[in-house]
Amino acid sequence: MTAVTDHTDQADRPDQPGEDQLENTSSEEATSENDLSGNASSEEEAENEGKGKAEENTGDSEPPEEEFPSNAPSGDDHARVERQEGGHAPLERQEAGHTRVKADDPSARAEGGPVWDDGLIARRVSETANAQAAPVVEPKPAVQAPPAPLAYDGALRSRLDALRELVGLSRTRLDSRTLAEAGRVLDEAAARRRLSGQHTVVAIAGATGSGKSQLFNALAGVAISETGVRRPTTAAPIACSWSDGAATLIDRLGIPGRLRRRPLQSAEAEAQLRGLVLVDLPDHDSAAVQHREQVDRILALVDAVIWVVDPEKYADAIIHERYLRPMAGHAEVMFVVLNQVDRLPGEAADQVLDDLRRLLDEDGIALGEYGEPGATVLALSALTGDGVGELRESLGQFVGERGAAARRISADVDAAAARLRPVYATGRRAGLSEEARDEFAARLADSVGAVAAGDAAERAWRRNANRACGTPWLRLWRWYEDRREPPTGRLAVRAPEDEEATARQRVEQAVRTVADRAAYGLPAPWAQAVREAAARGAQGLPEALDEMAARATAPVGRPPRPGWWPAAVLAQASMTILQVIGGLWLLGQIIGITSPNLGVPVLLMVTGIIGGPAVEWSSRMAARGPARRYGLEAERRLREAAAGCGRARVLDPVAAELLRYREVREQYVRVIGAAAPVG
Repeated sequence: MTAVTDHTDQADRPDQPGEDQLENTSSEEATSENDLSGNASSEEEAENEGKGKAEENTGDSEPPEEEFPSNAPSGDDHARVERQEGGHAPLERQEAGHTRVKADDPSARAEGGPVWDDGLIARRVSETANAQAAPVVEPKPAVQAPPAPLAYDGALRSRLDALRELVGLSRTRLDSRTLAEAGRVLDEAAARRRLSGQHTVVAIAGATGSGKSQLFNALAGVAISETGVRRPTTAAPIACSWSDGAATLIDRLGIPGRLRRRPLQSAEAEAQLRGLVLVDLPDHDSAAVQHREQVDRILALVDAVIWVVDPEKYADAIIHERYLRPMAGHAEVMFVVLNQVDRLPGEAADQVLDDLRRLLDEDGIALGEYGEPGATVLALSALTGDGVGELRESLGQFVGERGAAARRISADVDAAAARLRPVYATGRRAGLSEEARDEFAARLADSVGAVAAGDAAERAWRRNANRACGTPWLRLWRWYEDRREPPTGRLAVRAPEDEEATARQRVEQAVRTVADRAAYGLPAPWAQAVREAAARGAQGLPEALDEMAARATAPVGRPPRPGWWPAAVLAQASMTILQVIGGLWLLGQIIGITSPNLGVPVLLMVTGIIGGPAVEWSSRMAARGPARRYGLEAERRLREAAAGCGRARVLDPVAAELLRYREVREQYVRVIGAAAPVG
């Protein structure tokens, strides 16, 4: 016979040496009762002894509420419990601090059980108890150390740390609703870690009429949760603990003390389920909204769940779409029980069970078959007890492993990571390639006219070379031309189309292009962050480029001259001198100052006339290389200046966003596990 223990304070009664000799009550049972319920104060005992047994037993004061108060029914419930027990040995009851059993029950007398204090018996016993009453020895309650807190293994701690770091890095880029589930998992993991690691909280959930409360009572061995045809029957969650130290766990569920129970079973049954905290939930499909809210709240806090289905509603879309499918990753901490198989004839139970397994497989729930981790699927009848022993054995092994809480937290982390996957992984390679960087720099260089500036610098170098090495007559002609037109000097002169290259539209187009390339392959939030960073950098970029171009193309004096320039200038001067000497010589002969000799002066003049242009042409050919290098150097400086401006204002902020994304991606890889693919 399994009895339910009332965890309320009880007043110890003095021994009564009447005809039943109840003072020889079993010390082991008394110690168990006193340890669980507590003892009355010595002052109350002395007052009761002074007033007599009759007055002591007529008090109606309600005992104080403790962790596991009385779960014994009263009134009509007592008759109902006795009917459920099938007329066997009576159930221990406590009502208003009095322990009652049937007075004519010889087994209770033989076992030394307490009598039913109805007042009359107390007065009869008190007549013979005055001289023979033995002193009451009040046992001291055992002081138990608090249970050890839950300890996570290294892998789970690493994943939780990575998830915490991931949330911290993502707060400025993702909205709070996206990170809400991950934050809740971290909070619940921290809260569960501070509580007992020796207990496993298992909730029994099911639809209306599935028989979950009946299964709850069958596992507890006594009628604790109310059953009946009225729907919904279970209006509030009820907790039942098989061992001490689970109060903080039940407090976390928000279950009040009046709804906490503690079954007292045989030593074998007690040891089998030691550490179990069983919670009977309201119907998840209840018409009362508060019932469904309680179910959802507690399901997020328990370590494991026993889903109870019946042959009529096992395929109901509500339980599959709202609970089983979203909790597919929690298969290792899940039991699926097909109840009421006694209503199925023949092999129908096996057929329904196979169909239930098929539906669970479609929901994505791994089934724990052939030694593989997954959900445990059983068929039983809580009414007849068929299959309950198998569930009890599986549940005892499950609780004895002490790993359900860590597996539940790990599954919660998996679920949170799966929800965050779209914002951290897209399956495409992301980043800004060197080709995209070079193209952006080239666009900015074109916008400031780097090519035109280089060409202008090259032309200026050639012009200076021609002026230094050209014939005097050609230089005189060019001087005359310069007087007629505004001089361009040695500065780079932009063409009209080059002046338009620095327009805002071209710069913004270059920024949009590089931002799109950098954002390609990124999840939407991070792509948006990259584009916003590029847009912020583009503000004022055209003006900065214009200012930079003006500084880069500012005159710094004459272009550098190669080493052969002095020789070319000397050669050109020699040719000019020859022409002058030959001309003066011929003029002297014409005037008659010198003797006639046309050969030599004509030769000198021809040499100077031919040699001057030859030296100029040679200098122009020799100046091509230095002029080209000078132009390319000017173009390179302008390109580097434009690229530096664009890098500081656009590329560096974009690279910072990409680096932040790489950091959160690495943390996300740690969250989902190193062996899991990210895509």
